[in-house]
Amino acid sequence: MKKYAITAQKERSKKNLVIIGAQWGDEGKAKMVDVLTEQVDIVARYQGGSNAGHTVVTGGKKFVFHQIPSGILHKGKKCVIGNGVVLDPVALLEEIDSLVKAGVKVRDRLIISDRAHLLMPYHKLLDGASEARKGAGKIGTTNRGIGPAYMDKMSRAGLRVGDLFEPQFFRQKVGEIVKEKNFWLKNFYGLPSINAEKVSSEYLRMATRLKPLVMDTTQYLQSRLYAGENILAEGAQGTLLDVDFGTYPYVTSSSASVGGVCTGLGIGPQWLDDIFGVAKAYTTRVGEGPFPSEMEPAFGEKIRRRGGEYGATTGRPRRCGWLDLVALRYACRINGFTGILLTKMDVLSYLTTIKLCVGYEAKGKKVNEFPASLNQLSRCRPIYKEMKGWAGDLSKARALKDLPLEARKYLDEIEKAIQTPISWVSVGQDRSQIFQKK
Repeated sequence: MKKYAITAQKERSKKNLVIIGAQWGDEGKAKMVDVLTEQVDIVARYQGGSNAGHTVVTGGKKFVFHQIPSGILHKGKKCVIGNGVVLDPVALLEEIDSLVKAGVKVRDRLIISDRAHLLMPYHKLLDGASEARKGAGKIGTTNRGIGPAYMDKMSRAGLRVGDLFEPQFFRQKVGEIVKEKNFWLKNFYGLPSINAEKVSSEYLRMATRLKPLVMDTTQYLQSRLYAGENILAEGAQGTLLDVDFGTYPYVTSSSASVGGVCTGLGIGPQWLDDIFGVAKAYTTRVGEGPFPSEMEPAFGEKIRRRGGEYGATTGRPRRCGWLDLVALRYACRINGFTGILLTKMDVLSYLTTIKLCVGYEAKGKKVNEFPASLNQLSRCRPIYKEMKGWAGDLSKARALKDLPLEARKYLDEIEKAIQTPISWVSVGQDRSQIFQKK
């Protein structure tokens, strides 16, 4: 594996950027990464796995990324899959092949951490079996094995990418782990056992293709930072799905908020400059869990169709709600956002009235902060401020002045409530349908 020397630090002239979901995921992070990649040298993914579905539309072509950073569409940019990611090599190689077929150069541009944990076939089986057993109490995972993979990582029973290049050790470890997994699959879930030798052989075959892409990414990133290059750190999911700060237990299994950047890439907090939160002009979530500002079913279906609110990974319909300013203000506080990148403003066009959730009410008392308790959040009812909607197609807007007065007032109201500036506004799916607010 190639090594990079860390030399004396050059004077910094370029900012390092962070992109984080400010809601329950699906906010449009990939588009913002795609747009901001022009300003950086490296795009690095710091957590999550193939459960992420990041969609970019450019030139009429639609690309869906699950593990590879969205910046791969920009020629000459390096893309890193950091140690905080749980890597599904089967899905990754399929994704690489799909991009190459579409004319995107991947080789010599994609770098994978040797410390990233491997997602194994038994993780997917256990994920699906656990969800099925919970029935009505299910969490609503994507069944991609992400939770079980992170469980093994934290219980010190996982396998890492670097282990693939020590075949004897890898086969031995897979054999030991599969004995335990088969016990649970057979005796607890009533499922067939899996063959350890078959799993080992499949993964070691993939190791040949993966090896040229793998290195110590912590050393690589540090060397590039010291050389004066800059990074865009790309997160998956969103703050409200963070394992510590989200609506636990209806969360993902990783740190989707700003803290995950440092642990997931191996860089210090002094390198982080602008931290951008991506939020929709309304709110969505997939799966189970409380959702105070959720719309009435019929109206929610209308917004779902307008916004194409179906999961990029699973195809599941997303639940739709009005913009929750309590939750968004909480995400701003947790992450220290320097700006908000607001997406899907165009979806709210032609509505007579638009609602903003400005607070909650529970047991006759006003609640102004996002509760940690799931039970408390479940009892919260939204307090709405109604605003006049706007007519007209926003898709051609390329400056703030192009927006109707009512739309500009909507942005002002959001900024006032969250005390964080809106930096960018997106008014359509395509790469070109976006502008800086100031």
